[in-house]
Amino acid sequence: MAEEKNPEQNAEPTEAERAKFEQDVLKAAQDAMNLEAEANASAGSATDYANAEKPADAEDKNAETPKADEKAAEQPAAPSAEEILKQQLADANDRFVRLMAEFENFRRRNAKEQLELIETANGKLLEKLSEVQDNFERAFASENKAKDLEAFEKGMQMIYNQFSKVLTDAGLEQIDPTGKEFDPNLHEALMQQPSETIPEGHVVTVFQKGYKLKNKILKTAKVIVSSGK
Repeated sequence: MAEEKNPEQNAEPTEAERAKFEQDVLKAAQDAMNLEAEANASAGSATDYANAEKPADAEDKNAETPKADEKAAEQPAAPSAEEILKQQLADANDRFVRLMAEFENFRRRNAKEQLELIETANGKLLEKLSEVQDNFERAFASENKAKDLEAFEKGMQMIYNQFSKVLTDAGLEQIDPTGKEFDPNLHEALMQQPSETIPEGHVVTVFQKGYKLKNKILKTAKVIVSSGK
């Protein structure tokens, strides 16, 4: 027996049903597209917020923070008060050592210059004294001996004057205090004796003359002092 067909199952869809079906498909596709767009928009907003620019001061702080840290790491720590005092003490000691070295060099140089001056002065003095010695030798030579004592005495007086001039030119001065008041800084009293003419405390006789060089006493005069009448 042949199977009967369902007329509703084999019926063709109407134009209205087809139009409705197409609208439903289009609406579903549109809804899907809208949902996808919303999802993409939400993801983009989150990314934009995460990558949004930071405030200028925040960027500067973040940019300066590593540099400040680098500078802090590069710059040494400030010295303590004890370290400063130690450095000042070391500097003072160094200056002291240098000053002492300079002073020692100055002292040696000054001593050397003074020695050279003394040697030069002594050389000139000895040169003049050698001329006096030459005159003495000539005076005592056998061929120059004078039979006349007066002439010989005159020659000796000339040599003595030459010798005295050499000493005077060198700055030597005689101390002859005859008749002057006794001065213990310049005179040395050998004894006292009464005197009719010389007041008490004055020099009666000079036993040995004194000498001074410029203002420096080389040798005091040895004298006899009057004790009065």
